[in-house]
Amino acid sequence: MDLSRSPDNPYLLLTPGPLSTSKSVKAAMLRDWCTWDADYNAIVTDLRARLAALASREPGYTATLMQGSGTFCVEACVGTLVPEDGGLLVLANGAYGARIATIARVLRIPVVEEDFGEVSPVDPDRVAALLAAHPALTHVAVVHCETTTGMLNPIEAIGAVVKAAGKTYLVDAMSSFGGIPLDMAAIGADALVSSANKCIQGVPGFGFVLTRRGVLEGCAGRARSVSLDLYDQWRAMEQGGGKWRFTSPTHVVRAFAQAMDELAAEGGVAARFARYAENQRRLVAGMAALGFDTLLPRALQSPIITAFLSPSHPDYAFKPFYERLKAKGFVIYPGKVTAADTFRIGNIGEVYPADIERLLSAVAESMYWMG
Repeated sequence: MDLSRSPDNPYLLLTPGPLSTSKSVKAAMLRDWCTWDADYNAIVTDLRARLAALASREPGYTATLMQGSGTFCVEACVGTLVPEDGGLLVLANGAYGARIATIARVLRIPVVEEDFGEVSPVDPDRVAALLAAHPALTHVAVVHCETTTGMLNPIEAIGAVVKAAGKTYLVDAMSSFGGIPLDMAAIGADALVSSANKCIQGVPGFGFVLTRRGVLEGCAGRARSVSLDLYDQWRAMEQGGGKWRFTSPTHVVRAFAQAMDELAAEGGVAARFARYAENQRRLVAGMAALGFDTLLPRALQSPIITAFLSPSHPDYAFKPFYERLKAKGFVIYPGKVTAADTFRIGNIGEVYPADIERLLSAVAESMYWMG
């Protein structure tokens, strides 16, 4: 097959990442780069500075790029920042919060996992009580947008409680950074983790950890892994002018630089948030008109992904519904909630309100159980 003549993607990815990307982001991967060349290292250095500026208007923040998926970055963050004599409080209300607790246990880090339930946000007052009851805990971790349900946790209110207790605050902003306005200084975050293939609309292959410089500088020799040593990766990039310790995903990095340019051209995070929010507003309203209910109340929904309750009709099944939508040009996500039968539809990526209107027409035509 002559890939230079390949058609457009046959469907939109309506998922929380990987997601549909622009043609220009894809085109950026057509050139090969040398990992040790000054031109490529300059791209990395520029990206690190731009990410730090995106994370906060305040100085003192730094970005470290890490090979692998977003989970690799979460593990690098937890495994490097939490000391041998430390402990981690994980505030969970879905699969991704629970995954952080699993990472901590595998790394033999003392962990307290507090489960708030899949349909409830994290309660800051409960966090304060937990920290008072477990004074030996040194770090607190929470997921900003829990894509199990689309829940948006109150990270600023949680951060105020964490900082009042004198603890280090880790935020998994995997599916929200770049798509929902936030400032690390304002929320009190000492570290924030995200990935190339989420709201900045790059492609999979690396993630990044944004940290207060002072927090990371004290972590030499603390990591529990060679490949996932966040401090050593940061030091290599600082001292080497953008060099990575090991082979970097050069094509993906260049695509991400293009995606960052396109984020700026759209009007920055505020403009992207407005587009995602409008996508989600139209989606929920249109699905409601077709008889679909959301799992969460409106006040708790993020603009990133929405969980819908599956129809109660005895002839409904997700797979044939999914296949019909895919044939019409849309790929959605199965449910991940344990207590309810759901499916999920994402609003992020190269997706616009007109695409949501086309999706709603496709959903109406794919409701085979309605006869």
